[in-house]
Amino acid sequence: MTLFHLVLVAIIQGITEFLPVSSSGHLILLPELTGMQDQGLVIDVAVHGGTLFAVILFFWRDVAAALAGCGRLARGRIDTPGARLAASLMVATIPVVLVGLVLKMSGAMEMMRSVAVIGWTMIIFGLLLYWSDQRGEGRKRTADWTMRDAVIIGLWQAVALIPGTSRSGATITGARALGYIREDAARISMLMSIPTIIASAALLAGDVISDFDGAAVAQAGIAAGFAFVAALVALTLMMRLLKAVSFTPYVVYRLILGVALLVYAYS
Repeated sequence: MTLFHLVLVAIIQGITEFLPVSSSGHLILLPELTGMQDQGLVIDVAVHGGTLFAVILFFWRDVAAALAGCGRLARGRIDTPGARLAASLMVATIPVVLVGLVLKMSGAMEMMRSVAVIGWTMIIFGLLLYWSDQRGEGRKRTADWTMRDAVIIGLWQAVALIPGTSRSGATITGARALGYIREDAARISMLMSIPTIIASAALLAGDVISDFDGAAVAQAGIAAGFAFVAALVALTLMMRLLKAVSFTPYVVYRLILGVALLVYAYS
């Protein structure tokens, strides 16, 4: 891969990973629409690693609380906010891990990597995001996250394995539908990305290691670095804007891109 291609992939991943516009959809579209080489699993894992470090840094207080809570969980106690957060994150990650395993083993994931599928999911899940966001402001906060809510939002996250759906978009949709305020719906979504990215990397570890060599290590490092910076900037801007702006701008973007993709796919 050229340096330009590497940086382009990293920036696209970094910006779109946490915005509700589908990072996987954009990365599939890049080679499909431009003729560029597919970035491959090594770079995929590297850019996800960069975004992982960005979200951990941005929400470091929540991450520290959840890690401390893991100690309480190990002793069978869910009696602190950190322990409840850690338990909820674990429960919310189970559906996406199970569905991801099924899709990987069946090969169904590859069959869904098409411009038409991404076009339809951009539109359908964009409209669902708009619907849930406009239902009402809601009053629930992250501290109100229950096991029941964790299961429901976890199922939304599993649906987001369909390319173009958007993991963050689906989980925010689920959280808003359950009555969480915008900022906390986004916070829950971002925190859920941490165990999900780790689980995804573990699932692909065997395939990635077999493709590793000296050149791949250098490229992976560059990609991870640029993805980290882009993700941190995108996270900062989105969380600040949510204090005054709804998710509607992202919905508009999804609808325009979705229609354009369907025109391209069916023309």
